[in-house]
Amino acid sequence: MLISRVVAPRTSRIVELPTPAPARGQVLVEILASGVCTSDLGPWLRGPQGDDPIELGHETAGRVIAVGSWNSRWREGDLVTGLGGPGFATHAVLDDEWLLPVPAGIDPALSIGEPIATLEEAISRTPIGAGSRVAVVGLGFMGLGLLQLARTRAPRTIIGVDPNPEARRRARELGAQVVLHPDEVAGYVASQPDAGSADPRADVVLEATGVTPGLETASPLVAPFGTLCIVGYHHAGTAMLDMELWYKGATVVNGFCPDRPRVMQAMDAALGLVASRRFTYAPLVTHRFGLDGVDEAYTLMSERDPGFVKAVVTP
Repeated sequence: MLISRVVAPRTSRIVELPTPAPARGQVLVEILASGVCTSDLGPWLRGPQGDDPIELGHETAGRVIAVGSWNSRWREGDLVTGLGGPGFATHAVLDDEWLLPVPAGIDPALSIGEPIATLEEAISRTPIGAGSRVAVVGLGFMGLGLLQLARTRAPRTIIGVDPNPEARRRARELGAQVVLHPDEVAGYVASQPDAGSADPRADVVLEATGVTPGLETASPLVAPFGTLCIVGYHHAGTAMLDMELWYKGATVVNGFCPDRPRVMQAMDAALGLVASRRFTYAPLVTHRFGLDGVDEAYTLMSERDPGFVKAVVTP
């Protein structure tokens, strides 16, 4: 098998290793696609901290080519997606229980379960219902995915916020009725109509930036007694929240889920949306690379290329 490993800051190398055999409760999967995730950007930028290279890629989809147990629920030839890796390789051994079938008739590269599962799990804990006003702050991959998932809840209005005009255009095409540059948010909130008219602020705000300025943009958009769901990955440092949320009686939801069974339950629901064409990766996967393109994919992500949304590695 071939695998791409990070051997130095911003530098990956493809090496050949023996193809592993699955143990009991595992399957050997031929990787057909693996998403490039922002959570792995830091390790790629820093490189190994010791002598061992870094193996990345945890958003996998592939074909089962061997099973480790006679009673496995999987059979050779099954297309699967789920949790596990490393995915930037031609093959990977994955655990039976953390896999689900790829929806029939859908390109595996457009059926990767892990990223949409994390979004669905987060949004399932926010009170979006028919007639809600929803705002999505940050219109990268996560934000545009959340926008699509929010649409399945039949909201009245979706507001998209991002400094990138390409991102705002994509949000319009995916169903946002209002799109704003972050600099326009204060004016939008201040332009509240006369008494008796609808408050322009949102019942639910989904923050998908992962940076404190994104939180600062999101907070004013929350209506009194509304909900702010923090879905962006705030990995380190101090993420400051606007205490005006306190005085508005707002609810703050942590969009991160540390529980694998919950993620798998959300993945099942999300893949159902993919199967019914109510969610599509097609406008989100803007770049595809082979194993030799992993560094190029992370470079586009780190430089915030305006035409980049999501890259998928297809070995």
